[in-house]
Amino acid sequence: QVQLVESGGGLVQAGGSLRLSCAASGSIFSINAMGWYRQAPGKQREFVATITSGGSTDYADSVKGRFTISRDNAKNTVYLQMNSLKPEDTAVYYCNAAVVLSRILTNDYWGQGTQVTVSS
Repeated sequence: QVQLVESGGGLVQAGGSLRLSCAASGSIFSINAMGWYRQAPGKQREFVATITSGGSTDYADSVKGRFTISRDNAKNTVYLQMNSLKPEDTAVYYCNAAVVLSRILTNDYWGQGTQVTVSS
C-alpha cells in the first residue's frame, strides 16, 4: 500500500509565497513522474506541474515563471515552490505519483489534497 501525504498549504496574501511538500511512503520500488494538480471551486482538476525521476520538468502556462517543482528521490518527496501568488491560484492542490511497485506493475496514486487560499 502506498500513501501520499501533502503539507504546506495555507492562507497567504497576493504576491506571497508558499511551499508545498508531498511525501510518498509504503511498498515503493521506485517512482517515475511526480506532479501537482489543483482544483478550484466549481472547476475541474487541472495540471500544474510535473517532474520526472531524472529531473525534467513541465509547467502549466498559468504558473510558468512563478512556480518551481523539485523532488528528493532519496526521500520520495516532491515539492512545489509557489511565488508571486495570485487570487486565481486559490484551489485544493493534489500530489500525484506514478509509483513502480515491481518490475511489472506501476500504479498511479493521489494525495488527499491541501488547501491554498490567496487573498487579494
